[in-house]
Amino acid sequence: MSAHSVQDHYAGDDTGSAMASRILAAVRAVCGSDVTITPETLAPLDHFNGRGLAGTQALVALLDPQAGEFLLDIGSGIGGPARWIAMQYGCTVTGVDVTAAFCEAARLLNAACGVADRVRIVDGTALALPFPDASFDRAYAHGVLTSIADKGGVYREACRVLKPGGRLVLFQQHAGPNGPPEFPMPWAATPAESFLATDADTHRDLTAAGFAVVSFHDATPEYFAALTALRRKIEAEGPPPLGMHVLIGDRLRQQRTNSYNALRDGRVRMVEIVARKPD
Repeated sequence: MSAHSVQDHYAGDDTGSAMASRILAAVRAVCGSDVTITPETLAPLDHFNGRGLAGTQALVALLDPQAGEFLLDIGSGIGGPARWIAMQYGCTVTGVDVTAAFCEAARLLNAACGVADRVRIVDGTALALPFPDASFDRAYAHGVLTSIADKGGVYREACRVLKPGGRLVLFQQHAGPNGPPEFPMPWAATPAESFLATDADTHRDLTAAGFAVVSFHDATPEYFAALTALRRKIEAEGPPPLGMHVLIGDRLRQQRTNSYNALRDGRVRMVEIVARKPD
């Protein structure tokens, strides 16, 4: 998918300032006009994965960030994981995203949280990261590579900007054995915009880019169980007052239904990967 198509899919005509204003207004409407804006109060709305903050926490368990390190968030969206990790672990996190409206919203939300000194957001593409070699201790990407055909190019760039011994953690959807999913999906409106790799593709591309694959886990059962529990909770109690629907709108419902069905039917798998740049 081209950078323009990615921006159209995720942001359309929305602006970053409008996104940030909607999010802050929703938090204040639910939590009170005097609520302190923090990565925790924003967490129900700004972690762009099916499991929300729980998904970010699972990724961080493998990333294992240390205080004082420099981290790279590839495809940082509106910055929720970057803000949360920076404040929880005492890191400096740089996010890069191709969707300009997301970058603008992320910067405004960083300012609202008072974390602009710990979280930097850069407009850019994962295929040409605007950073010097060996800039980061660790890097991660959560559910973003499905929009990129040249995954090998992303891995080469990630390897370049990581320090020797640096860790890359990927949580992403892979192709399932039972054919393609129905669209729209969270990452693509049509099949032409979706690029689901196989396990073999990813092993090959990571190795060719210079990484050693440390672990490769099919997390589909755990992920599907978590989504099933969330689905039942919403059916029983209704949607939460704060959630990604504040940002995405009505189209989120169909995307999530198709994503759930694809996992259930073996058309998409969730994988968790840890790779390491050699010393």
